[in-house]
Amino acid sequence: MPEPQVSAVRLIAPAAVAEVLGISIDEVVDLVEQTQLRGVRVGSPARLRIDEQSVADYLAAQIEAERRMALWRESSEASFPELWGTGPVRHAD
Repeated sequence: MPEPQVSAVRLIAPAAVAEVLGISIDEVVDLVEQTQLRGVRVGSPARLRIDEQSVADYLAAQIEAERRMALWRESSEASFPELWGTGPVRHAD
């Protein structure tokens, strides 16, 4: 009979997540309740633990959102005549 595989999921305490993200523990709990982080209650008494991979996924999503906003801000500052090569240049270097 094959041996059961141990899960590679690593669970971490909300305080550790709060330190990594630079937010309060209450905000970490809110992120779990909003399903932006995957969490589970384990032990007796039940204590909240967060899936470490969900923290990495959350950070990646936040970085991507900020990258897109920076591109949006950059594009909204561009002058279309400048891009097309016609008309006056607003911000000549």
